[in-house]
Amino acid sequence: MASGVAMIENNINRRNFVKAGGCGLAGAVFTGMSYGHGKSGKEVPRIVRIGVVGAGGRGRSLISSLLSLPQVEISAICDINLKALDAARKILEDKGHQAPDCYSGETDYEKLMDRDDLDAVIIATPWDLHTPMAVRSMKAGKITGCEVPIAYTLEECWELVDTWEDTGTECMMLENWSFRPDNLAVLNMIRAGILGTVTHVHCAHSHDCIDHWFFDGETGEDRWGARYLMEHNRDQYPTHQQGPVLSWMDINCGDYYDTLTSVSMESLSINAYFKREFPGHPNGDRDYKQGDIVTTVVKTKKGKSLVINYDMQSPRPYDNRWMVQGTLGIYNEQRNSVYLTGKSPKYHEWEPFPPYMDEYLHPFAKSASGGHGGADGIMLNQFVDAVRFRRPLPLNLYDSVLMAAIGPLSEQSISQGSRVIRVPDFTRGKWRTRKPYFGLEM
Repeated sequence: MASGVAMIENNINRRNFVKAGGCGLAGAVFTGMSYGHGKSGKEVPRIVRIGVVGAGGRGRSLISSLLSLPQVEISAICDINLKALDAARKILEDKGHQAPDCYSGETDYEKLMDRDDLDAVIIATPWDLHTPMAVRSMKAGKITGCEVPIAYTLEECWELVDTWEDTGTECMMLENWSFRPDNLAVLNMIRAGILGTVTHVHCAHSHDCIDHWFFDGETGEDRWGARYLMEHNRDQYPTHQQGPVLSWMDINCGDYYDTLTSVSMESLSINAYFKREFPGHPNGDRDYKQGDIVTTVVKTKKGKSLVINYDMQSPRPYDNRWMVQGTLGIYNEQRNSVYLTGKSPKYHEWEPFPPYMDEYLHPFAKSASGGHGGADGIMLNQFVDAVRFRRPLPLNLYDSVLMAAIGPLSEQSISQGSRVIRVPDFTRGKWRTRKPYFGLEM
């Protein structure tokens, strides 16, 4: 989950800020290095220098994961919250790394992106800043990794694609669930053909975020995400569900989303939360546009179906509910089980998935580390290697914007009585001839 660039306290003048807690002087000009040579004279992998915009909880988590990778240097960090900036700097200090240059002005991220010593930029800021910052980073020639969702509107989706195609600078959404070891194993199973032809997928993002993401769990006051619940009724967070699904279904690579329709139930859980936890709090009587649960049904160009579920306000444990149905069998993440025709030992009875995960373990899984069950480490390792060896990023921008587009498209459908909406073709027809690429070893 992307963490916010929190608003700075009123009594701090950001324009006068030069250093924060030992951070180096920001705004200096540096000359980048490419490859070095060891004592033997042999070429060694070059250091990948990264700038990070957003030092909130998610940004600091990404920084920690990046520093666990070899030959990675965090050269610069930007955040308007000085406390967050100093906490990020301390992570580098505690790990024995040189203090980064720190930027704190509201537009200082542009100075960071304009540096000539950075190979890549990581963006971990609130949703409304993702596209403007990613576009600016690409225009500055920086390979870019941006937190989810990479775009909030269809216009932003197109702006990202247009910028990529105009500049040639690559950008990917940091959708870590694409890189989960279990999801990668399922991908290997599908490509091995043991599920047959995939016909239907179900996926969900069910994560009660009321008391830590949308609102402060101690005071009940709004956090930066609360306004989205008041202003929109949609799948607010559509990418974790779809992360692994696009590669499972070869979406953008021989198939594409054709149409969708979305249904939203009424908004009840937010008010119930406040009346239960904060009796008398004004947020308990406020009207929220966002319905508790949004269900989107997608039909693909080849006639396959996909159900995408959003549920972030109901009291419940975290759940993704991935299910892949094929002509020869089924995988069910909730059950941690599979059933395979002619292979499972008992007719129409589930068998455990873990032995299959071991058998079809993806090579990427060896770099599992950091948060989210090791998915962050896999994702960032693949990102950094792509930057270092100048090869395509592990997740294509076409996939990134299509996942994000479910947000505004679901809002369109809901606002028009669950009308069927046609999905824009961000590839401009390239999906017909593009070959599967995700998770293939280079």
